[in-house]
Amino acid sequence: MGSDSPSHSPLSSTVVAEGFDRWSPALKTDFDNNAHNGRVGQSLLKETDSLRIWETHLQPGERISVHRHVLPYHWIALTDGQARQHNSDGSTREISYVRGQTRYFDVAAERYHLHDLKNIGDEVLSFLTIETKGGPNEPIQL
Repeated sequence: MGSDSPSHSPLSSTVVAEGFDRWSPALKTDFDNNAHNGRVGQSLLKETDSLRIWETHLQPGERISVHRHVLPYHWIALTDGQARQHNSDGSTREISYVRGQTRYFDVAAERYHLHDLKNIGDEVLSFLTIETKGGPNEPIQL
C-alpha cells in the first residue's frame, strides 16, 4: 500500500469532553460493572492459542458496552463511519473512520485500555479487532 492508503491515513479524533463531563449515571455504572469485561467486540469469530478475532457491526445509534483491552491488538475499519468513545480517564472523543484504516495498540504489563464505542453516524460502522496473546498480560477469561 502507498503512503496515502487508508491504513496510513491519520486517525481523525477530537476530544469533546474531559473530566467525565456530560457522563450520565448509567454510563458511569457501565464503567463500574464492566471494568473487567474482556469482550472487545460483539462476536468472537475465532480464538486460538495465539490470538482472538472479534467482529463488530454497530447500527446507527448502537453502542458496544465498556470493555477492557489487556492484550496487544489491531483494529481494521470495514466501513467508513463516526463514533463516540468514552475512556476510563474521563475523556470523550469523537472519531472518524475510513474503510480499510488500521491501527495497532500495544498494551504494557499490568496496563489496560477501558472504553466504550457508539456509532454516531448514519450508516453501519464495522470493525475487525485482532488481539494477540503471549504479551505481558494474561488474556481476560470470557
